[in-house]
Order: sequence, then structure tokens, then C-alpha cells
Amino acid sequence: MFNVEHIRQDFPILHRQVNGKPLVYLDNAATSQTPQAVIDAIVDYYSNYNANIHRGVHSLSQEATDAYEEARIKIQHHFNAKFSHEIIFTSGTTHGINLVANGFSSLLKKGDEIIVSALEHHSNIVPWQMLCERSGATLKVIPMNLEGELIMSEYDKLLSAHTKLVFVNHISNALGTINPIKYIIDEAHKVGAAVLIDGAQSCPHIKPDVQALDVDFYVTSAHKMCGPTGEGMLYGKEDWLNKLPPYQGGGEMIDQVTFEKTTYAGLPHKFEAGTPNICGGIAFGAAIDYMNGIGFDAIADYEHELLEYATAKLSEIEGLKIYGTSKQKTSVVSFNLEGIHPYDVGTILDKLGIAVRTGHHCAQPIMDFYKIPGTVRASFAFYNTKEEVDTLVTGVKKAKMMLS
Repeated sequence: MFNVEHIRQDFPILHRQVNGKPLVYLDNAATSQTPQAVIDAIVDYYSNYNANIHRGVHSLSQEATDAYEEARIKIQHHFNAKFSHEIIFTSGTTHGINLVANGFSSLLKKGDEIIVSALEHHSNIVPWQMLCERSGATLKVIPMNLEGELIMSEYDKLLSAHTKLVFVNHISNALGTINPIKYIIDEAHKVGAAVLIDGAQSCPHIKPDVQALDVDFYVTSAHKMCGPTGEGMLYGKEDWLNKLPPYQGGGEMIDQVTFEKTTYAGLPHKFEAGTPNICGGIAFGAAIDYMNGIGFDAIADYEHELLEYATAKLSEIEGLKIYGTSKQKTSVVSFNLEGIHPYDVGTILDKLGIAVRTGHHCAQPIMDFYKIPGTVRASFAFYNTKEEVDTLVTGVKKAKMMLS
């Protein structure tokens, strides 16, 4: 049985006040909150076996190494990767994207084409623009429609023998649109292109199966799914990871070093130079355990209820416009009040203890498409309640009254 009140007891921060009001945390697309089980894993590491990994012969190092590599295996199983060495620990989604983009610098040439979508976060646009500048490749864009959906017929036209890479987000952080990534992957493979999927917004809501998707690269961040900041994951097919050169040089990623020549370690260490965020990796594993304990089907069902409830309630407010009305959507409602800047709405809501995100959400091309400066974004997680949605609606009505 899914019991949201019971689940809320696992999150200490949900019981605090902001500006004298009970916290209503609706900024989950930016970062999720952390359950006590993950906090305990962090405290346990620093309290009992804090040591560097892989290189030590002493007991603490071995314990830390075992816990860190066990976390890698948990992540492998969660995403159904074929091998644990296909899981590369990163500092987050942005790091994973840049690692792949850097690797492709040596594989692309002038005349090659890479495709991005109009729904991307800046972190899945800028690294590819930089790659094009270095390689001479051309960047093409899958357009979107007014509902916030990608136009697949236009994607089909963009694909050609020149296409080498396609990269899209699984779910739009600004609008909540769930993209048809299986179709995108399959069509790209027909022309021999590799595909990277930005899963930062999907992994809190969906349990991706990278083998079933047949995706070449998949990236995500721990802090979006109840884990710590500064930790993330790049999944890459073994063949592709072997083709890409190392992203950084240093300790851990080497096999042999001489002043004449250095040879590199095998996967995954080839891409994990230096001392990693050991505690972060272990805590990421704990977060995955926690979310799987609740169950992703139960999470998805409950969050869909919240989405429908919030959409209906907010739509009743005169002058409120929702952006992103795709039929396939996750628990994000992005909206504006007519004639009122989203920042001003967010400021009023904060005074009422309601945390939302305002602005362009690092997705400025989307806002340019709609010809708006930004939106107010309420993003829901499995620990939010319909009562909190009601508080949001009341707050938006008050903001409208005060600012009109």
C-alpha cells in the first residue's frame, strides 16, 4: 500500500517551516529531498570507514572500496546494464554529457551532423555546440509544437547518412513532456548514429531499461532521485566506451606511466580519474535502494494523480496559462499568470512557505519559442500531497490578487 504520510516521515526537511509557514516543497525537478536512510549512509561512511578506495591495503580502504563497488552494481542492476563496468560514476548529468562530447571530438569531422531537440536543458545543448566548433560538425534541431511535443515527422527528415549522434532528454525539465525515446533511438540506429539520452528528469519517475531501449549512452544525477548532489552516472555500451578516449588524466585511470608513454586502465576506471566522490557513490546506491523499496510503479501512479489534480485545480484560475500540455507527461506544471512576471509570483509563494522554481529553467530556447521570459514551475514528487497542491493553488490566487 502506498502511504504518503508514512513516506513523508522518512524526510526530515519536510517537517520544517519557511517564513513561519509549513514548507511546501514543489521544486523537485531541480533537486529532490533526501530520506533519512540516505543521510544515514552518508553519516555512516564518514563516521566508520572514511578512506580512499582501490589503492589501499588497509581494512578501511577495503571496506570503502567494497561499498563503492557494491553501489556500482546496484546501479547496474537498476538500469539493467549488461556489465557493471558500463556504469561510470560522474559528478552528475552535465559531467556525463561533457565526457561523451569530449570523446566524440576525435571521432567527428566536417560534414558530419549531430541532432539535438528543441526541448533540451542547456547542459544538453552547449556541450554539443562546443563539439561542433571543435570538429566542424553541424548541429540540427528537432522542432517542437505548441503542446510541448517534439515533431517526429521533422526528426525523420533530419536523419541521414551524415548523422553521427542524436541526443534528447527522456523528459523535459521545463514542461514535463515525456519524449518517445525508443522511436528516436531505433530510427537513429537505422542510419548508424549513436544516441545519448539525458535521463536527469526521468529517473525519479521511471525505471529505464537501457538494454531494452538499446540506448548507447544514458546519463543521470543522484540528487534528482533522493541521493546526494555532486554524484551521477553515465551508462555507455561497452563498445562505445572502449572507442572513446579518456576525458581526464590522473591517478586511477592509468595502467602504466612512464615519461615516454602512458597506457590507460580498462573500464570503468579509464573515465574515473582521481579520487572520486566515494561517499556520494555509496549514498547513490542507498537512494536507489530506498526508491525501489517504495516501487517505481507505485511512484508513477501516485505522481500521475498529483499531476492531474494540480492541472485541474490550477486551470480553474482565470488568467493562468499552462505551458506543456503533452498527453505523455510527468508531474510538472509550468505556468504563468497573465500580465505578471513569474519571478514576482515565485517571491509571493516563497513568503507563504511554498518552494517553486521560476525563470527559464536552463531551457531558454523553449521560452523563446513561447515568447515568454520564463514560467513558474511546480514539480511534484511521491512525497507531496494533494493538500500541498491546494496550498499552492491558494498561494497563486493570493499572488494574482496582490500583483494584478
